[in-house]
Parts: sequence; structure tokens; C-alpha cells
Amino acid sequence: MKQINKVLICGLGAIGSIYAVKILQNKNIDLSVLVDKARLNRYKSEPLNFNGEEYNFNYITSDSAYIADLIIFAVKNNALNGVLKDIKNFVGNNTIILSLLNGLKSEDDIAKMFGKDKILYSYYIGHTSTRKGRSVVHDDVYKTVFGEKDNMQYSENVIAVKEFFDRTGIKYEIPVDMNYSRWWKFLVNVGYNQASAVLNAAYGDFQQSDKVNQIAVNLMKEAVDIAKASGVKNTDRLIPEVLEVIKTMLPQTRTSMLQDVDAHRQTEVDIFAGYISELGKKYNIKTPYNDMFYEIIRAVDDKNRLNNDNR
Repeated sequence: MKQINKVLICGLGAIGSIYAVKILQNKNIDLSVLVDKARLNRYKSEPLNFNGEEYNFNYITSDSAYIADLIIFAVKNNALNGVLKDIKNFVGNNTIILSLLNGLKSEDDIAKMFGKDKILYSYYIGHTSTRKGRSVVHDDVYKTVFGEKDNMQYSENVIAVKEFFDRTGIKYEIPVDMNYSRWWKFLVNVGYNQASAVLNAAYGDFQQSDKVNQIAVNLMKEAVDIAKASGVKNTDRLIPEVLEVIKTMLPQTRTSMLQDVDAHRQTEVDIFAGYISELGKKYNIKTPYNDMFYEIIRAVDDKNRLNNDNR
């Protein structure tokens, strides 16, 4: 049976830091964090501050000698292609790869380079962490949802990751229908990430205002139509289940996309509204809300880019 003892994390931001800290606390795991050479010295001299405590990691660059049992992707989608090139030296015959990236496309991109046999579908769900520079604050409310598309019977890779998560105390769920589960998470992003970015709305705004929340629902309805057309089962359950989870979010917290807008970082609108619009054309389904939000958020991105260039 496969056993995971050597782990590489790609991305030490709001999500990657949660996993890095959890894994580092298990002394029997060989953990490394991939960084580019431009950031190496800064990361070494400025330790990650996670919930008020400083953490130092073993940072490696793309030319290091290291074969990982497990690679966890926790970067933004716009960094994926570069990271795929950087990890070539670290992928062995038995390496398992988890992608915690938002959207539905990253696993396919990774599989094209390293093969489908190395990929498990996965995503992060829980309370949003808050990141400012090298400081991250998180309340430990989360879980990792992962598995093959169908988990009626666990594969060798699923068993290995399950055992690793048990050892390290990482919270997880293995749904029977991973395809449905992935679309459920995608709806959260399509609805609430995008609505929050345009309305400057924290989760409490969606919880308290029906008008604010309806904007997210309208965006999600178009995604449900696409999911049904693409063969996802039980699509009538998607929105009601999302709404129940949104009720549990901390009212003051802001979505990751809104945090990107706040920090003048480029958003991931291409993989949300952009992808829905693309699939709408494929299935001949109208997507007016996502089309409109795509144009608005792209304009916000362009404004922030220009402001950053002029600083």
C-alpha cells in the first residue's frame, strides 16, 4: 500500500498555509514548500505568521532534488502553468497530486502533463482565511473534499491520502459522487465570490439582505442549467445545499475574490463567469448574469492593474 511521507506544497497563501502548518506539526512528515528564486530569501527572512505564531518551512526551488509522495497545489489559477513546469523534477511514478485551485479545469490541465492516474479531484471548503502580506488568520473551520469522480469503492490513491489526512489531523470528506460535489463548490464561487466582488459584500450582507443574496442565486441558477446539461446528477439539490452552508459563514468575513479586489490583485473571474459563458455557448444556454458579471469584474481588474502600474 502507498504511504505518504514526503509532501510538497505549491502556494503558501490563504489556503496553502493552513495545510502547511497542519503538516509541519507532524514531525514524521518530510514537508517542503516550493517557491521561486526571487522570493526565496524573503520567505526565509520573513517567517509565515499564522494565527499569531511564526512558522519556518523548508523552501525549495524548481532545480532542487526532491521526489514527492504527495503534491498539493494551492496557488491561484493564473500561476498554474508556471508551477506545472516547476514541479517536473518532483513527480515520480507513485506521486499523488491534489489541486485545491478554484474552478473545474485545473485537474484536467495537470492530467495533460502528468497523467490522470496521478490526480485526485479535490477542493477546500470552510471559513475564509484572511491574508495580509505574510500574516494569515484562520479559525480552523474547514474540510478537504477529495476523491475519484466515483468513490463507491476507494482507489489506492484515495486510501493513501485518507491515511495521510488521518495521521496529520487534516479534516476531510470523501463523497460518493465527487462530480456533484465539485459542481456544488463551483456554485459557491460563481455565486458568492462574484457577487461579493461587485457588491463589496461580506457574508453577513448575504445573510441579512434577500436582495443581495438574490444576485448570487441568479448567478448560480445559470451554473445549475449548465451542470444539468453536462450530465451532473441531482442538480435540483445544488442551490438549496449552498444556501444552507452560506448561513454558517462568519458574517464579517469576505470571500477570496473580494479580498483580491481589496488588495488590488487580479481576480479569477475567467474560471467562474468566463467558464460559465463558455459552456453556455457550447450547450446553447443563455447566461446573461454571468456574461454581465464577467465584463464588470474584468473592468475592475483592469482598473486595479492600471492603478498598480501607476504607483
